[in-house]
Amino acid sequence: MSTASTRAAQAAPAKTRPPRRKALGIDRRPGFLTYGLLLAVFIGGAYPLWWSFVAGSSPSTVLTATWPPLLPGGLFWQNVGQVLDTVPFWLALGNSIIVSSVITLSVVFFSTLAGYAFAKLRFRGREGLLVFVIATLAVPTQLGIIPLFMVMKQFGWTGTLGAVIIPTLVTAFGVFFMRQYLVDVIPDELIEAARVDGANMISTFWHVGVPAARPAMAILGLFTFMTAWTDYLWPLLVVPQNPTLQVALSQLQSAKYVDYSIVLAGAVMATIPLLILFVLAGKQLVSGIMAGAVKG
Repeated sequence: MSTASTRAAQAAPAKTRPPRRKALGIDRRPGFLTYGLLLAVFIGGAYPLWWSFVAGSSPSTVLTATWPPLLPGGLFWQNVGQVLDTVPFWLALGNSIIVSSVITLSVVFFSTLAGYAFAKLRFRGREGLLVFVIATLAVPTQLGIIPLFMVMKQFGWTGTLGAVIIPTLVTAFGVFFMRQYLVDVIPDELIEAARVDGANMISTFWHVGVPAARPAMAILGLFTFMTAWTDYLWPLLVVPQNPTLQVALSQLQSAKYVDYSIVLAGAVMATIPLLILFVLAGKQLVSGIMAGAVKG
């Protein structure tokens, strides 16, 4: 090969390989199949709530029809009025808001503290304590109901909201969840740098640990609120006369004849606060998750 040909070959631009992300198909836009699957999942998740609203706004006779209705009727507010006349709805709603909010704040705070300690602090017995916390997840909740009820009765807390709140101020799942998140998201060098600058343990946790943990705190808080809001068995045992919302709505089925239109109208009313929470916190939740993913 001549010298001129060699120089021409060297001067020619080399063919660039496609980026690895494009080669793997990561940058491709979603197609009709993806949107179809998402639409099917959305319809499957939203249809039970929609059908509850349809049944709650229709007379009870349509529920036994061969073809149940797909469009709401005009009796929703009438059924809502019967719910309000039958059960102490507003009292139960206030109790549920108090219980769910206090439990959520407590679980998020204490779980973040414990998770940060297990993830980033070095102390004797750390691994053994973590194993013990994880082992408690294997104990069925129903196994501790009777001893816990006896303790609440001995303290004189039965019939008060404290009997619902105090046993769930912190959860083993919350501690484990926050530990698993914080163990990788916070570099050890960042903690050492904060300590070199003179920050004590509490200041390091507040200025380094909490900002990094916000996405996981939002997720844990949302699921904790939902769990506390929909809890039924334990509030039924300890606060039957000062009920939470789920306990109060169960009274709609205590009669010999159950009007399921009224029951479903009450169920829709109990779901509305959760929908409002998702609407208000959904954007912040997703943005927090994306921010955590970018930082990680």
